[in-house]
Amino acid sequence: MHDIVLIPGDGIGPEITKSVTTILEAAGADINWIRCSAGQKANQGEGTPLPEATLEALNKYPVSLKGPLTTPVGAGFRSVNVALRKKLSLYSNIRPAKTMPHIESRFDNVDLVMFRENTEGLYIGKEQWVKEHSHAESIAVVTKRASEKIIRASFEYAKNNNRKKVTLVHKANILKFTCGLFLEVGQEVANDYPDIEFEDLIVDNMAMQMVMRPEQFDVIVTTNLFGDILSDLASGLIGGLGVTGAANIGDDAAMFEAVHGSAPDIAGQNKANPIAFLLSSLMMLEHIGETSIAANIRQAVHETLADKSVCTPDIGGKGTTETFTQTVCENL
Repeated sequence: MHDIVLIPGDGIGPEITKSVTTILEAAGADINWIRCSAGQKANQGEGTPLPEATLEALNKYPVSLKGPLTTPVGAGFRSVNVALRKKLSLYSNIRPAKTMPHIESRFDNVDLVMFRENTEGLYIGKEQWVKEHSHAESIAVVTKRASEKIIRASFEYAKNNNRKKVTLVHKANILKFTCGLFLEVGQEVANDYPDIEFEDLIVDNMAMQMVMRPEQFDVIVTTNLFGDILSDLASGLIGGLGVTGAANIGDDAAMFEAVHGSAPDIAGQNKANPIAFLLSSLMMLEHIGETSIAANIRQAVHETLADKSVCTPDIGGKGTTETFTQTVCENL
C-alpha cells in the first residue's frame, strides 16, 4: 500500500478529487490517502492557507496529489502552489502535452514535454514599492545550481524515455545575466549527452514556433516565468488545461497537481472535467511504479472520450463529472 497525501483543493477540487480516487480504486491502485487541507478553504477555516498539519504530512510522506487552489489576485495571501514548491524543493515542474484521441484541437501530432524551473526567477516574491502604487520593483534570481538541476533533469528524462531533442528557451539577448547564465549552463550540460540533439531558442521565437510547427519539439526546458506561460500555450495545442497533467518533482518529494484553476463558477454543479487531474494521478502512479495500472486507466479514458454523451461540456460532451467517472470505471 502506498501512503499518499491528498489535498482536494478549492472550488471544483473536491468533485474532481472524488472522481479520480474512485477511478484509481476501481483500477486496483492500493493507496492510503492522507487527507489534508490548503488554499482558500483552509484559510477561511484555519486562518492560514497552508496549515502546519499539512506541511507536517508533506514532509513525512514524499508523494502527494493536490487539487486546484484559489490564489487571490492582486491582494491577499500569496500562491500556496509557489510556497509548496519552494518548501519541498520541487525544482522540476513537468508538463506533458500530447494529442489525445477524440479531443478537438488544431493539431494532431503534438507530443512534447515541458520542464520548467520551479523555485527561482521572478516567482521568488522579492517585490517592493519604490513609491507605493506608483513605482514597483521585482527581483529575479537565477543560480547555476538550480539551473543545472532542471536542465540535467530534462536531459535525463530525454535519455530515459527515448526522446531525441532538448530545446532550451531563454531571453539571453536582453536578460544577459539571468537568462545568459541559464543558457551557459545548458550548453555545458548538453556536452554530457552527445546522443541528444540540443538547441536554444529565444522565448518570443519559441512562442511563434510552437503555434506554427509544434511537432518539431520534443523536450523543452526553461526558466520559471517562461515555463509558466509556455506550458499553458502547449496545453492549448492539445485542447486546453482540462486535458493536461502535471508533476512537481524534487530530490526528496513529488507533488502531482491539477494545472487548471479552481473554477468556483461551476463548483458543485457536476460539470467539472476531471481529466487533467486524472492524468496527473497517472503520472503519480508511474512515479511510484504502478505503470500497468496507469496504462489501463489511460486506455479506459481514451475509450470513454469516444462517447461524447458521457463527457463533460468543455470537451464537447453532454455528460457530467459523474457520468464520465462511471464510464471510465466501466471501461476498465
